[in-house]
Amino acid sequence: MALSYFSEFLTSTLVLFVLVAFYIRSKRSNSPLLPIDWPIVGMLPSLLSNLQNFHEFVTFVLLSSGHSYKASTISMSFFFTCDPANVRHIFTSNHANYPKGPEFAEIFDGVRGSFFTVDGESWRLHRAKIQSILRSPQMLSLTANYCRDKIQQDLVPFLTSMASAGTLFDMNDLMSRFAFDVTAMPIFSLDPGQLSYDMPPGDVSAAMDTVMEVAFFRHAIPASCWKLMRRLKAGPESKLVTAHMVLHKFITEMIERSKICCVDGQVDILSHYLNDPYYNDDLLHAEIIMYMVAGRDTMSTTLSWLFYNLARNPNVISIIRNELSPIASSKASTIGNKGTHIIFNADESKAFVYLHATLFENLRLYPPVPLERKTVASTDVMPSGHEVHDGEIVIISLYAMGRMKDVWGEDCLEFRPERWLSEDGVKLRYVPSHKLLAFNSGPRMCLGKDIAIMHMKTVVATMLWNFDVEVLEGLAVEHKKSALLQMKKGLMVKVKERET
Repeated sequence: MALSYFSEFLTSTLVLFVLVAFYIRSKRSNSPLLPIDWPIVGMLPSLLSNLQNFHEFVTFVLLSSGHSYKASTISMSFFFTCDPANVRHIFTSNHANYPKGPEFAEIFDGVRGSFFTVDGESWRLHRAKIQSILRSPQMLSLTANYCRDKIQQDLVPFLTSMASAGTLFDMNDLMSRFAFDVTAMPIFSLDPGQLSYDMPPGDVSAAMDTVMEVAFFRHAIPASCWKLMRRLKAGPESKLVTAHMVLHKFITEMIERSKICCVDGQVDILSHYLNDPYYNDDLLHAEIIMYMVAGRDTMSTTLSWLFYNLARNPNVISIIRNELSPIASSKASTIGNKGTHIIFNADESKAFVYLHATLFENLRLYPPVPLERKTVASTDVMPSGHEVHDGEIVIISLYAMGRMKDVWGEDCLEFRPERWLSEDGVKLRYVPSHKLLAFNSGPRMCLGKDIAIMHMKTVVATMLWNFDVEVLEGLAVEHKKSALLQMKKGLMVKVKERET
């Protein structure tokens, strides 16, 4: 046993030195290194050398190889794909053969056992419970009201203050704080106050970011290496320990506050779990963290990229405002107070078809979760003709799929919401979920999809009607090394009150 551990330690240490060397190179250079199948280490050096521009690198490889590519690293075999036919096969036609797998649960070990990490019967039980919660009329009404109140009481006053002072601020940080509060409020029936007027420090948000950054790191290197670092509490793994402590402290405090403040008949997500004997403290915490990640991270990341794209496409803003105008004018005449901001609500947002198409176009090019990972349960043949074997890892690149001409046409790199509309432009065109995978596909389709779309349409409509948003000129936007497609340096903007 001791000899085995010593051998594992030496091997992991040797590989770790190699990885660090390539990681340093990736930080010093933005130039891509073409994939090379090296002896023993396989494609690992190429992957690590391109961490700085990882998604563009994967896109280039898949574009060059016909949408699918097989690769290997130390003790691991991968199948990369962005072929919609393969995606449909993996997520729908033969989904039982492509679970997330035990390695995925280990990568996200801080939330092990949550609905995000489980497969099979355990996943079905989790999903049934979540579905009963999120799709109840009471919860849909609650989330819509929380969102509107947060916009009216915190978001619009903050933007008004920034407009008055002409101050630069980080839209990415603002959307993160907003999404944090809007996600947490229906969980606890409490407002955590991340988006208060004086913008308090976001330790919990930073901890959530760390979880996703370390997850990306764990995906990128052999498990023996990051497990050694975890054992030694070295490198990113030391940050993860602190992040988990921050998250669990926050959830414990929010649960205690919720218990004190709860009233008879209180409708919130937490109340559905507290008296369920299946959920011990650890599993309850894991489940709540994943509710927070699913709501806060996907919404904030999507909204940040959307305002980035809108700033580059003012014609799209004009069309959206024309679509908002009839309802906005009606509300203005009812309010009768010039200078009062127009706040849209969830029911009104259903009518905004072009805005809906704009959201989908943004998700096509900038999916908040740019990669999906599956494990092959038994040997199978993909529609593309590639054979995959049991134990192999399947990586689906949503980011690359949105940039494939064979999938989206010659103008695939253009931001064009019209591609989502019918010929007469009055309704959304049907596009199968295996082409737009941002809300997953098949049996694992996102249960919070409608709530997320409602939140985002309400936010964007209110902001675009009341304010002009100007992105800092010359701002270089880079991807963070994260399991999310977050902006590395944020999105610095100014806002101005709009004359309507």
